[in-house]
Amino acid sequence: MSLRFVIITCSDTRTINEDTAGAYLAGAILNNDWKLKNHVVVKDNVEDISAAIIENDHDVDVILTCGGTGLSLRDVTPEATMAVCERNVPGVAEYMRSEGLRKTPNAALSRALCMQRGKTLVVNMPGSLKAAKENWDALEQIIEHAVKMMRGGGH
Repeated sequence: MSLRFVIITCSDTRTINEDTAGAYLAGAILNNDWKLKNHVVVKDNVEDISAAIIENDHDVDVILTCGGTGLSLRDVTPEATMAVCERNVPGVAEYMRSEGLRKTPNAALSRALCMQRGKTLVVNMPGSLKAAKENWDALEQIIEHAVKMMRGGGH
C-alpha cells in the first residue's frame, strides 16, 4: 500500500539539520517505500503548528508532528492538533504510550494525540530520537490499516 506523509517538527530550538527525530522518521517512511511529501520545522506555538497542519493536509494520508508533546509550557502540539482536527483517535496514542511504557515509565508523561482531519491522520510524535523510534515501532504496525479504513476500506 502506498502512503503519503508529511513531517512537521515543532521546535523553537531545532533547525531541519538538527532534527534527529524528524530525520529518523523520514528515513523510516522511505524505508517502507512510502512517500514523504514535505518536512518542515515550525515554532512551538499553537498558531504556527495549526497553520502547518492545515497547509500540509492536501493529498496526504498521515501528518506526523514531531515534538511538543511533553509537560513544558512550550509544549503545545496537542492543543494545536485539537484546534484543527475533527475526530479523536485515542487508541493510536494509547498504543504508542503503552509500547513506550515497556521501556520507561516516563512514557506516561506524553500528552501526544492522534486525530483525524478529514481523510488525513495527524499523529503527535515525540521530539526525542529515542522516543520517536519507540513510537514509530508501534505506529508502523497499524498505520496501513488505519489509512485503508480512512480511504473507505473495511476492517
